[in-house]
Amino acid sequence: MKSLATVDRASLIATRRDLHQHPELGFEETRTANLIAERLRGLNYQVTPGVGRTGVVGLKKNAGRCVLLRADMDALPVEEANAVPYRSTQPGKMHACGHDGHVAIGLEVARRLAPLELAGSVKFAFQPAEEVSNGAQAMINDGVLEKPKVDAAFGIHLWNDLPVGTIGIMAGPVMASVDQFEIEILGRGGHAAAPHQTIDPVLVAAHLITALQSLVSRRRDPLAEAVVSVTEVHAGRAFNVIPDRADLRGTVRTFGGHFFEDAPRLVEETAQGVAAAFGAQAIVHYRRLSAPLINNEELSTLMGDVAAGVVGANNVRRGVRTMGGEDMAYFLASVPGCFAFVGSAPKGGRASPHHSPTFDIDEESLVIGAELLTQTAIRYLD
Repeated sequence: MKSLATVDRASLIATRRDLHQHPELGFEETRTANLIAERLRGLNYQVTPGVGRTGVVGLKKNAGRCVLLRADMDALPVEEANAVPYRSTQPGKMHACGHDGHVAIGLEVARRLAPLELAGSVKFAFQPAEEVSNGAQAMINDGVLEKPKVDAAFGIHLWNDLPVGTIGIMAGPVMASVDQFEIEILGRGGHAAAPHQTIDPVLVAAHLITALQSLVSRRRDPLAEAVVSVTEVHAGRAFNVIPDRADLRGTVRTFGGHFFEDAPRLVEETAQGVAAAFGAQAIVHYRRLSAPLINNEELSTLMGDVAAGVVGANNVRRGVRTMGGEDMAYFLASVPGCFAFVGSAPKGGRASPHHSPTFDIDEESLVIGAELLTQTAIRYLD
């Protein structure tokens, strides 16, 4: 086997900054996809564009097992506030979650693995639309886990809740399910000075928000993690008019279990009950966007051992979990694998949170992420 090339730090940073300047939203990642496909072809990978609409697959095929390495590509509808040379050039769009770094890492891993005589196949899945939780399913529906059949999947997330130089890995559920609910409250509008002649949907909405928050405190096992958040409220357009309708939108997050199974029914019953108490009607739309992300125990151990070799055993954090969601969960529900958190906050400094207009990373995390994924793929195939 040829010797493994070292990480090209300068190229990693240059690629990440180029992508950061040109963010694209979910299923719009055409420039990003073209850049990826061109780089992979230059490395002699078998390249298949248009997988899951805008996704790109690169394959280095050999006899034996097949490992999939996944990197998400999409940006967020956020106006960047950072005054940096690589600031977004697209108004209202920003890589505010590190996906630019994930793509750069994926391409660097592909470069390092390209000349090696691997004991199996490696397949790169550059995935669109993670932020809207549709991209992984779209790629799976287009056959990304077949031809050759994928035996294991690995991925990483640059993580500003951890300092650079650390890696978070643990088996079991590490990211929460993502459910979305929309509730239409239908009342009867009228004059704000005569509320007795109306059925006020704003009042119903206020009581319903309180009742939904009570699901976690009173309808859930206190030892089971869960979040219910109402994030949007829309009603009315005039100060002196009681509207005839109010709309709520929000999310439920869990790590599975009874509350995960019961949440759709509980939201429906709560909405119907509160609305009926005031003489209004409620229409509930409940969608499951992704299940909890669950790491395989054996492959988490493998990736954890690799991480210890990269950053030192004392810098591997074993209890890192989040109620945030990730549609990498769909890959790991289909094949065993592991998803790790690579610390990207400056040492001794405070980093802006994910999805913030001031989000940025310590770019040394790119080097660590590339080393972690490269060595994990080699170790798994060997």
